[in-house]
Amino acid sequence: MQNQNTMVAEIEISYTPKRLSLKRPIITSSNDVYEIFKELFNPKLMNIKEEFFVLFLNKANRIIGSYKVSSGGITGTVVDVRLILSIALKSLSCGLLLAHNHPSGNLKPSQADIDLTYKIKEAAKLMDIRLLDHLIISSEGYYSFNDEGEL
Repeated sequence: MQNQNTMVAEIEISYTPKRLSLKRPIITSSNDVYEIFKELFNPKLMNIKEEFFVLFLNKANRIIGSYKVSSGGITGTVVDVRLILSIALKSLSCGLLLAHNHPSGNLKPSQADIDLTYKIKEAAKLMDIRLLDHLIISSEGYYSFNDEGEL
């Protein structure tokens, strides 16, 4: 009979930042968030397919890093909340910023956008991680859930 301990894989967690934390931008407004997310989205695809990105922040609201969660079709993309939270935990994030685009150019959040935002906010809250904002981006501008009192 095999020893039970040799059948269980060991999980190792590590995180090594690529840059000094003092050189990372500090988020102070939704416009700061929009300017950073604009750099992450491919402008050639903005009006073609929906994508979803997350920025991970430390306690001082400095950006730790970004992650492209998904790339979908014309009218939607799939977002796995567990994936977002696993990255937040591994990177020791204290805050999250979300953004996705609407290829139609309509900045009004859908019910699915509202439901997803609430789901991520509540899941993150269990881990003492704050959801600071969720932006809907188009080639014309942005909608901020935080600015509109939706968080």
